[in-house]
Amino acid sequence: MTKWFDKYLSVYGMPFKDVPQQTKTVIRENIRRKKTTAPVVSLVVIAHNEECRLAACLWSLSEMETKYPVEILGVNNSSADGTGEVFKALGVDCFDEPRKSPGFARRCGLEKARGKYHFFIDADTMYPKCYVDKMMGKLERSGNVCVGTFWSFYPDTRHSAMGLHLFELVRDAFLWLQHFKRPELCVRGMTMAFRTDCARQVGLRTDIRRGEDGSLALGLKRFGRIVFLYSRKARPVTGYGTLGERPMASILAERVRVQSKRLAGLFHKQSHYEDTADNIIK
Repeated sequence: MTKWFDKYLSVYGMPFKDVPQQTKTVIRENIRRKKTTAPVVSLVVIAHNEECRLAACLWSLSEMETKYPVEILGVNNSSADGTGEVFKALGVDCFDEPRKSPGFARRCGLEKARGKYHFFIDADTMYPKCYVDKMMGKLERSGNVCVGTFWSFYPDTRHSAMGLHLFELVRDAFLWLQHFKRPELCVRGMTMAFRTDCARQVGLRTDIRRGEDGSLALGLKRFGRIVFLYSRKARPVTGYGTLGERPMASILAERVRVQSKRLAGLFHKQSHYEDTADNIIK
């Protein structure tokens, strides 16, 4: 059965020079049509060495069906490949951030964005056409400051659809339970949107290798609720950067082992988390 992301997968992982010219033209024209002087929503794509995946991401964003004026911005984070050239060739306003880390990249995008609402976008992820409006349906409700959603992985020869379904079922169940008391641990940068003004007051940590998204979410809690969108139609699809290339059985077993150790933390709130030494950028 054809999936909504199949056509984007046709260029996912492909060197940009090999992407069909017709596809490049379609993406560029779609992005041109979306440009506005008064965006309400900023879709900010951070990318480090993502030349081979960025076109698929931008293609999906360019076909977003939304009632909101949007801007699509890029942050080229210390890339050594042609990432910056991809942004430029497809007509995306791009900013260079030479300091390498998701924190620096996301902070750069937050400073440049003009929208009232800010969407973190990862360059190795593809987004369904309804994504913005579904997320905004939650984000615009009174008292909400941040929204997250679940995500899926595309099946390939090493990761079967059945194995991925089982993995996501276990993961999603844990995240659903966790979000009642510790929603800041459930959001992920590739599937996170929030009020820009509040995020600028909180700021983004740049001294850690990972977790800048959760740290921001924790700070946002003082402004309102962190909520979640439970809609399979709105799930972004991403690659295997966080899973690796191991067999699904091994990945699932490790996930169950790790999450079983965290069960006690599901039942009380936490306002502070200690940094681990290996996560600090020295």
